[in-house]
Amino acid sequence: MPGTSRGQQTMTSSTLRERVQATMKSEDTEGAFELYVTRTPGYLWALLFRKLHVHPITVTLLSIVIGALAGYFFYWNDLTMNVIGMFFLVWANWYDCADGQLARMTGQKTLIGRILDGFAGDVWFFSIYFFICLRLTFETAPWGQPWGVWIWLVAAWSGLHCHAKQCALADYYRNIHLYFLKGETGSELDTYAQQRALMRSLPWNRKEWFHKIYLYFYSNYTRGQERQTPSFQIFYAEMQRCFPDGVPQEWKERFRAASLPLMKYTNILTFDTRVIVLFTSLLAGMPWLFFIFEIGVLEPLRFYTRHVHESFCQRFTKDLKNG
Repeated sequence: MPGTSRGQQTMTSSTLRERVQATMKSEDTEGAFELYVTRTPGYLWALLFRKLHVHPITVTLLSIVIGALAGYFFYWNDLTMNVIGMFFLVWANWYDCADGQLARMTGQKTLIGRILDGFAGDVWFFSIYFFICLRLTFETAPWGQPWGVWIWLVAAWSGLHCHAKQCALADYYRNIHLYFLKGETGSELDTYAQQRALMRSLPWNRKEWFHKIYLYFYSNYTRGQERQTPSFQIFYAEMQRCFPDGVPQEWKERFRAASLPLMKYTNILTFDTRVIVLFTSLLAGMPWLFFIFEIGVLEPLRFYTRHVHESFCQRFTKDLKNG
């Protein structure tokens, strides 16, 4: 940049990096990939949208449309079309990141925005699964016959069972980690009992009906997370019984030390690694490999991550009970 010294450029770059880091939940749960590939482009989009007075919900809706459109381009057995779809999916993910950053910048946080933000990824991947299945139905499978109904069955197991449970568990473990790292205000560690009680407390009227329906589905989501983690539920209850005034610093540090090595696996179980494998399978002309990866690689990783987390929760529970 003319007229700008190297030192000034470094300071400007550092300032941008610090601003982006301030939008991240923690360096424990988000690494360099998220910082440079997702958060920084999302932050720059958020700055532009703020300047243009675009509402965060509009950004979320754009991300839903763009992400769903990406799936259509994966229908074609054509590399150029597939690359366009990849670009659309990355673009949608930038907007998905930008909407939250924009909401925090402008204070325009709404319930419908939170719902749509959580809904966006489901729409993207439904479109991706649907169009890949349409593409492969009449294509030849590795055994020499058309895939037919089998690709739909594989995709259904991959998406409705494996993908759903993997992302739910990873999201839960991240929020548990943030709870011990930053406390209640720094995480979204909600419980089924709390959310269902809140739902039942709301009346069926014009003002609250939408919130009530949302809480019904969200509480079911949290119940699914709790059912995957029975040992943590026992530990969490024992922790609250032993320390009603808050978790001592010693236990925060102890839990973080045990949980931190698993954060890299929760990152693999969510968006970034999944999409890298999706893109690789499309570039190779074998999009069915994406489903095999979710079933054959990510599912065992979910079991391993859950086993390790449950094991140290059991150990911590015994320590609490033994004083």
